[in-house]
Amino acid sequence: MSGLTSTSSQCIPKSSDLQCDPIIRKYGEKKQGLTSYTLTLEEQKKNDYPIKGSPGCKGYIYTECDQQRTDSSPLFGLDCEMCLTAKGNEVTRVSLVDAQGQCLLNELVKPESTVVNYRTRFSGITKKMLLPVKTRLSDIQTRLKKILPHDAVLVGHSLNADLQALEMIHPSVIDTSLLFARNEGRRFKLKFLAKAVLGKEIQCEQKLGHDPAEDARAALELAQFFIEQGPAKVAELNLEMLLTTEKLAEVSQKKAVLQPQGCRVQKQLNEPPHLSKPCFLDCLQVTGQKPLLLGRQEMDSSGLCQSNLSTSNKQILQRALEDVPLSTFSIIQFSLGPEYIASHLLAGLYEKVRSKLTDMLTIYAGPFEESFCLKSVKKEFGRCGPIQSLTVVTETYQPYVCIQYEVLEAAQLAVESLNGAEVAGSCIKVQRPITAAMLDCDVWIKELELDVENEGVIYVAGLKESLTETDLQEEFSQLKDLETLFLPKDLQSGKHRNCCFLKFQKSQSALDALEVINGWTVKGSKLRSRNALASGHLWRWIWQVNHSNGKQGGNILYEKMEQLSDSEQDLRKKVKKLDHHIKKLYRSLQNNTLCIVLFPGVNSMHGSQSGLGLMGIKDDGGRSAC
Repeated sequence: MSGLTSTSSQCIPKSSDLQCDPIIRKYGEKKQGLTSYTLTLEEQKKNDYPIKGSPGCKGYIYTECDQQRTDSSPLFGLDCEMCLTAKGNEVTRVSLVDAQGQCLLNELVKPESTVVNYRTRFSGITKKMLLPVKTRLSDIQTRLKKILPHDAVLVGHSLNADLQALEMIHPSVIDTSLLFARNEGRRFKLKFLAKAVLGKEIQCEQKLGHDPAEDARAALELAQFFIEQGPAKVAELNLEMLLTTEKLAEVSQKKAVLQPQGCRVQKQLNEPPHLSKPCFLDCLQVTGQKPLLLGRQEMDSSGLCQSNLSTSNKQILQRALEDVPLSTFSIIQFSLGPEYIASHLLAGLYEKVRSKLTDMLTIYAGPFEESFCLKSVKKEFGRCGPIQSLTVVTETYQPYVCIQYEVLEAAQLAVESLNGAEVAGSCIKVQRPITAAMLDCDVWIKELELDVENEGVIYVAGLKESLTETDLQEEFSQLKDLETLFLPKDLQSGKHRNCCFLKFQKSQSALDALEVINGWTVKGSKLRSRNALASGHLWRWIWQVNHSNGKQGGNILYEKMEQLSDSEQDLRKKVKKLDHHIKKLYRSLQNNTLCIVLFPGVNSMHGSQSGLGLMGIKDDGGRSAC
């Protein structure tokens, strides 16, 4: 990465997001003078700063800078390098810079005790460097007292460690590790802030150790930037996201290094090495999250998760009720039992769901005249929604047409609006297949309409292919309380499927919109509309199920379904109990908790089934808002 700063609109948080930024919560949005950013006495105590009169600071030198600070008081950047001695951490180099970045002090210091570890990698100090040095800590203390004016404000990154090592007390400080606030007490490193905020590279690996003058200057410039630009501008840098991006890039590079064979292939092709995409747990790790894992199986052997393996779903639930409120991020893994049993039974249930879904998406229309125009039929029924297949049934006395739609709303709309209508010169009947599974279809439709996820959501069909999402936003903007427009697109071509879903803030507004939209003409195309049946987030899953190969393993399933009736009943009971566990856990969660429920897909000898993911935020009413 050449630099972290970016002016892209994608990197700038919305104003609503800024209110949640820890910097804005701490300082507000308005610019303030430097005195607003100096640490209070309580903050100094909390962050282990040497305090005048404190028992632990006996023998410390006071700078005697007691003059009242103003927003015009001078800033000085301070940084020290330490070595480990028999006494502990002792100063071996001190740098002080003024507000213009001029170095006022850059001295090596001879420690009082024997050096145990020079920490050359970080301090840059070697035994050879300290051999001729005669300057002692007391000399540095005296010089600092002379240099600093009585209203001086010291600036540094984790400056408490420097002042403790200097054994000095100074009443007015700005600590950049606290100034650029983060959540949960975490702190940005000086190296990252210098790059992200100032566009400067410091503490480069090519150099031997840190340069205290460089670090002092960087901390000073960071404080000056914060004061001059104000908290809102700093928050807009979106430092948290930039740090995550940087760390994920590092994870990808490390993973690429661990793939020597792949690297050799890339080298042969004279291409840059492929960077592996970080997994979800990598993302959590770089953002400082260590999730709680409760379940029957280890998910990560690296120790990234706080694992707590339990033996039954009931035990998992009990632990979850106790531990989830104490964890920022939790992964709860329930199971239906031995995989070799469950996968077979789930495959059978899945096939039933797929078969019923196919029947609900299918309608029969007719009878038509022998010489009817199929193109006219397709055009008329296509106005109800995207058609997956259309075939002519010739086994009947007069021809019928079998139409399978891609969305439930389209099939229902066709039954409601075209039954008894005149299409292609014939007065036709429109109905779903008559099977045992479809006898309660009307009950299913009613339940889907009343589902809380479909509250305030309507389905609109008859959109021309030339219409863009922007066109639709403009067209529907006049509808009262419109909240969201969801435009399903073909997962292969990327084109929209001549239908969309509109979500309204109020149910009544959705009902009013239905009356307005039915018969509404947009660019010469007449729209049709009804209440939604499958919420938008289920559209992709329905599409996958509808397009999956139901023949794979189909004969095995149908042959064994009858034999597995007892086991199937047992599985149904387990699913019902599991549903109860999830409901109990959900009700125990705090409001505004983000909840994701994943039903993994299955690849087995019995066929492949798509997974399903549901996401929502628990609201004050105990329901989820997707």
